[in-house]
Amino acid sequence: MSAVLDPHGHAAHGGDVHDEHHDHPHGWRRWMFATNHKDIGTLYLLFSFTMLMIGGILALLIRAELFQPGLQLVNPELFNQFTTMHGIIMVFGAIMPAFVGFANWMIPLQIGASDMAFARMNNFSFWLMIPAALMLVGSFFLPGGAPAAGWTLYAPLTLQMGPSMDAGIFAMHILGASSIMGSINIIVTILNMRAPGMTLMKMPMFCWTWLITAYLLIAVMPVLAGAITMTLTDRHFGTHFFNPAGGGDPVMYQHIFWFFGHPEVYIMILPAFGIISQIVPAFARKKLFGYASMVYATSSIAILSFIVWAHHMFTTGMPVTGQLFFMYATMLIAVPTAVKIFNWIATMWQGSMTFETPMLFAVGFIFVFTMGGFTGLILAVAPIDIQLQDTYYVVAHFHYVLVAGSLYAMFAGVYYWLPKWTGVMYDEARGKLHFWWSLISFNVTFFPMHFLGLAGMPRRYADYPMQFADFNAVASVGAFAFGLAQVYFFLFVVLPAMRGKGEPAPQKPWEGAEGLEWEVPSPAPFHTFENPPRLDATATKVIG
Repeated sequence: MSAVLDPHGHAAHGGDVHDEHHDHPHGWRRWMFATNHKDIGTLYLLFSFTMLMIGGILALLIRAELFQPGLQLVNPELFNQFTTMHGIIMVFGAIMPAFVGFANWMIPLQIGASDMAFARMNNFSFWLMIPAALMLVGSFFLPGGAPAAGWTLYAPLTLQMGPSMDAGIFAMHILGASSIMGSINIIVTILNMRAPGMTLMKMPMFCWTWLITAYLLIAVMPVLAGAITMTLTDRHFGTHFFNPAGGGDPVMYQHIFWFFGHPEVYIMILPAFGIISQIVPAFARKKLFGYASMVYATSSIAILSFIVWAHHMFTTGMPVTGQLFFMYATMLIAVPTAVKIFNWIATMWQGSMTFETPMLFAVGFIFVFTMGGFTGLILAVAPIDIQLQDTYYVVAHFHYVLVAGSLYAMFAGVYYWLPKWTGVMYDEARGKLHFWWSLISFNVTFFPMHFLGLAGMPRRYADYPMQFADFNAVASVGAFAFGLAQVYFFLFVVLPAMRGKGEPAPQKPWEGAEGLEWEVPSPAPFHTFENPPRLDATATKVIG
């Protein structure tokens, strides 16, 4: 098949691309001035992995301190800086940008669009993250060290921090602006640039979950901006929003923060649901069970996420009626989440299953995320939560959801789409080693924390009584093993693929995979779908 060229000399929808090396800049200009969605997606993914490593180093410093009772390495103030910055860097620097990287790479390919809607804004929203990241990491070197108020930045601690608090607030404003721009781009791309014939209810689930996530981001990032701006004016301009001495209320900060913070939790998991919903049908060689119910469940999660925020605040003295409302609302949000898990299991049921690395991570995700969901249900029960508030049980719960949830889904997505991105197949044995190494070391790290929490060990403390020593030692060993697994993943799976080392990938490396991304060559050419593809009735294949 010879290339079909449009008037500009570019190859139309994924034909053989002969002008591949002549129609785009090379060297640093290609990345600095990138407007191609694939290059920007790559930049996001590399940035987020860098931040994952920085946040991971902070986590390992925390675990090294907690390896045994007594103060080993750092004083309690620096320990609090580590816990605070680990959380902020992982949430805003690692998880969210990684999913935006997936969105940039895959959404145009999956809907048959030539690129994202606003290419230059796409570039801007990425490069905004660099100064923000430098400010976050550099805050350790400011007078008084990094912020030490917890990643939630609760008043009154934030009102007492040094200048690094202002740097952190500025960085989060910039990251929020980047998220809003990225979200606008994703919404406009999905709503306006789908190939003819691809109705909304024929879109891949990954596009659906990102469309809903993007609306969530636009709704809640300004709320976070408001909370941290009020903190800033309390610090420097004499307002007393959160200062009781001037008639303010520190609990009001918690309400505003968690009105952002709980939808944020779903912002970090909905794209993961989308990735898993692409992978499970491919390796079960079946259509996704209950596609429409998955779409409605995703929408329900997004809507319900706005009415559960105060379940983080059962111990702040809210009235019993308030506790009951947030308790039942939190239990209700488990229903659409369970619908998704049942649908994935039903998709696998009697399928022709094979367990390549993407599917291993997908099944690992379902298993461990479900455990995290159950501990969330337990914490939703107000009387139990009052006992477990701010203990290691909570730490175990949200790491099961975020590490085994978001991170495992990202790994699944990387292994699934890496052949399409790089044009080479990763080494399957290395991928499986990475999976088992990660799964075992993750559970060794975080499963004991449930018992520590049930026994009453509070989180964010640099020291602890002797009775907690054994489980902490086990968790610390697991944490170092888990961190090492991710270094192995980058050095021995990602880097060789980026360098083109490995077997050439076919156009469609997975037998059961469906979707437009498998209709273009591997690696995906620089320009794809310049003329919109004509779709078959299922909106998954190009005809003509």
